[in-house]
Amino acid sequence: MERIGIIGSGRAGSALGAALASAGHPVTGVTARSQASLDRAARLLPDAPILSPAEVTARADVVLVAVPDSAIGEVAGSLPLTAEQYVVHLSGAHGLSVLRPTAATPVALHPPMTFTGDRPDLSGITFTATAPDHARPLVERLVKALGADVQWVAEDRRAQYHAGLVHGANHLTTLLAQAFAVLRDAGVSDSAATLRPLLTATLDNTLRSGHDALTGPIARGDVDTVAAHLAVLRGRTASTYAELARATVDLAAADGRLERSTAERFYEVLAAEVLEQDRAGEAPR
Repeated sequence: MERIGIIGSGRAGSALGAALASAGHPVTGVTARSQASLDRAARLLPDAPILSPAEVTARADVVLVAVPDSAIGEVAGSLPLTAEQYVVHLSGAHGLSVLRPTAATPVALHPPMTFTGDRPDLSGITFTATAPDHARPLVERLVKALGADVQWVAEDRRAQYHAGLVHGANHLTTLLAQAFAVLRDAGVSDSAATLRPLLTATLDNTLRSGHDALTGPIARGDVDTVAAHLAVLRGRTASTYAELARATVDLAAADGRLERSTAERFYEVLAAEVLEQDRAGEAPR
């Protein structure tokens, strides 16, 4: 079993370290500076000593650099790594270049999930990795020990991969926050409870069927309903609705669910909304 050292005991590093320790990979050291990091390390990695970065590196076969994206290169470059070691960062957006030049074999290994600070269950997660060919057996061994899977993304596709995650997950939170506000304004007392069954079904169907799962007024060709929505929405929510509606029309028209004439009517209504927002000075910038 490889010895794991962790530089940075934030949520991701501590969680992954705890999962690897549970799978039999000894965590031989961790760095922690803030009180929150010390508390997290004590809770999730009670058997791992708190050490300096140099000491963590000296004791490990695999060094996890679990620091903010902007600090990865500087931190990795300061470590006394050797050619026999692996240095691994957990960023989705970065590939291997941020780890160079270092003596160790570089690996980008991203778990696409949110860590809460508790001990995680990583089984069923699909990690995304970028690594030299000779490092792939190590990556696969570590991931399989967690009960997880791994898929490979080329170095020049890392930003594109991460953009897909952010657009699908982080922007979903923004979208729902806007939807909650609209429902509250309409007099709905519990927006989350009202949306939950619809959201759960939609998410499950979309994960299985892609955009074939689309329902609602655009899929039905109901231009008047979309126009009525735009008439009551305001500000950023109105512009977000219009932009997403336009993209939805594109999908529905491309796969033949909307006739061309109906799609054009939607585009006219949506263009009028953009013009109205421009006049009001509330168009997205």
